[in-house]
Amino acid sequence: MSTVIPIRAETSAQTAGCTDVVPLVERGQREVFCGLTGIIWMHRKIQDAFFLVVGSRTCAHLIQSAAGVMIFAEPRFGTAIIDERDLAGLADVHEELDRVVGQLLARRPDIRLLFLVGSCPSEVIKLDLSRAAERQNQIHHPKVRVLNYSGSGIETTFTQGEDACLAAMVPGLPASADTTPALMVVGTLADVVEDQMRSLLERMGLAVSFFPPRNSQAMPVVGPNTRFLLAQPFLADTARALQSRGAQHLPAPFPLGVEGTTTWLQAAATEFGVAPEVFEQATAAPRLRAEKALAVQRQMMQGQRIFFFPDSQLEIPLARFVHRELGMELVEVGTPYLHRQHMAEELALIPAGTRISEGQDVDLQLDRCIADAPDLVVCGLGLANPLEAQGITTKWAIELVFTPIQGYEQAADLAGLFSRPLKRRMKLAA
Repeated sequence: MSTVIPIRAETSAQTAGCTDVVPLVERGQREVFCGLTGIIWMHRKIQDAFFLVVGSRTCAHLIQSAAGVMIFAEPRFGTAIIDERDLAGLADVHEELDRVVGQLLARRPDIRLLFLVGSCPSEVIKLDLSRAAERQNQIHHPKVRVLNYSGSGIETTFTQGEDACLAAMVPGLPASADTTPALMVVGTLADVVEDQMRSLLERMGLAVSFFPPRNSQAMPVVGPNTRFLLAQPFLADTARALQSRGAQHLPAPFPLGVEGTTTWLQAAATEFGVAPEVFEQATAAPRLRAEKALAVQRQMMQGQRIFFFPDSQLEIPLARFVHRELGMELVEVGTPYLHRQHMAEELALIPAGTRISEGQDVDLQLDRCIADAPDLVVCGLGLANPLEAQGITTKWAIELVFTPIQGYEQAADLAGLFSRPLKRRMKLAA
């Protein structure tokens, strides 16, 4: 191995929406990135962690090119490359991995949390990274904690890399001995968004912890007193792991747009008994700013027809946002997986009769998309150019993951991600 260093509207209680929808289930060829992609935003969040991918040169090229790291910077990720000697059995893969980890930790003494990240190649050769992580922990603990998770794209979509990473961290979270209910926000948020959410909740008198934290030495405690809000819709395994520790999930729409952010915050306020007037005082100003900004965007987006290809599991919350706050018409909302429990509040806000698809058979979905001729298509990079060649305007779905879009202050930015392709089309047609 070698090393490469909203506009306010009725709530879900007032409409059934698509709660009982029977999705169009497809199981065919998919167009998605692999779970290694999550490293691109995860390594920026946990500032004393390092992500060591055990994979091929292709894995290294993926995260290096996608992350856009400057050549003079030292990122907090790298690849232990499985080469011909490893595949041919000429070298002991575990010994090689031990050597690479030793070199890495000697070079980077600032590392306190090391993730061994599995990939398609490491899974194909049946490399047991859980055993490797246990062995490395015996060597390097307590200075460095070593965990492992799979970022393989064989059976997962790219956002599930974060889910697997956070789920691997949950068993090591400190146990809470306090019986007083405590709030935790779960899911990687940009630091500026985290600061905004913390400020809003603290104005309501609520202390809050965030998972993952910015530093691995500041892990939040968890126990039966923990109440958690999901900030991202693709964290099914993490939620189950937290619930196995006794934590309770607070059902809510996701904090996208004015409506989503308000109802998300309201779920915490209701659980912790925040008075309505306190909630109103804390949220009124940013909510009004966001509503004014969205009103401008809505003038252009009203009545535009939109089609979502499955990509990140953000599709249903995004569809709710563009329909209810921008006035767009939903042609099809595709999602890689439909988690009915986590999406219950969102589905109730999607208009009844909306075509919702789960999974993908890309050829069949392309046929439907071309026949429907929507005004805007949200899709992966591999489909964007072919659709543009057909005269269909597209939005790269991955931008909606890489861009801070949660919360009141980002509502207009989120709307702008959808309006800019339409503006570009108008200028080119002029």
